[in-house]
Amino acid sequence: MPEKRTLVLQGRTALVTGGSRGIGRSVVRRLTADGAAVAFGYVRSEDAARLLAEEVAAEGGQAHAIAADLTQLAGVRRVFDEAEQRLGGVDILVNNAGESLVAAIADTSEEDFDRVMAVNAKAAFFLIQEAARRLRRDGRIINVSSVNTVLHAPGIAVYAAAKAAVEQFTLVAARELGVRGITVNTVSPGPVDTDMLRAAQSAEALDRAAAMTPLRRIGRPEDIADVIAFLAGPDARWVNGQNLRATGGLG
Repeated sequence: MPEKRTLVLQGRTALVTGGSRGIGRSVVRRLTADGAAVAFGYVRSEDAARLLAEEVAAEGGQAHAIAADLTQLAGVRRVFDEAEQRLGGVDILVNNAGESLVAAIADTSEEDFDRVMAVNAKAAFFLIQEAARRLRRDGRIINVSSVNTVLHAPGIAVYAAAKAAVEQFTLVAARELGVRGITVNTVSPGPVDTDMLRAAQSAEALDRAAAMTPLRRIGRPEDIADVIAFLAGPDARWVNGQNLRATGGLG
């Protein structure tokens, strides 16, 4: 749990997708620690989602778990509907839900391609669309991309392409929504120690990534959550259309 901070997000509300595990879980913890009321989406990890909501409540915060399949437009609309009902409106969207794929282009199936694009790009686009219609004035949209859009490796073509699309959505949305005081930014993590990363990469690959980073370690979920919290807060009011690469110097 992050140390107690000034409640810079008191009175603000946030919707965090992919909030039950990994980076998303740390984002929920950090935003609630900063005073925000949070709704977070999840797909499979019901037990983890319920436990997170209970932990936040025990600490005096407010976090609501919402089950939603964001690869379907109906699921995107439902997660926003429920977030608005539970929070009374949404000020901040953190587009964090994602799915990785490590497969050579020659070995990538149509099913793999469609799934990774749906989770990482399609869902992000239509969540931004709903945010464009529903976020209150002076809102924040923070999209999570990846260092893999600039640090290329065999096997990541589809994942990197999906995340590159998210970065382009950010640039256009920042132009379209600025008139309402809404900022739109991207955070691009390097390797972060999560279940998703460990499922996709060997221990040896993670050791190599740590050795390539000037700080000689891979990231922790809270490293990324802190950057997202900055963009969600008042100190980032003049940061818009940017891609903050939270990589420890890798890429």
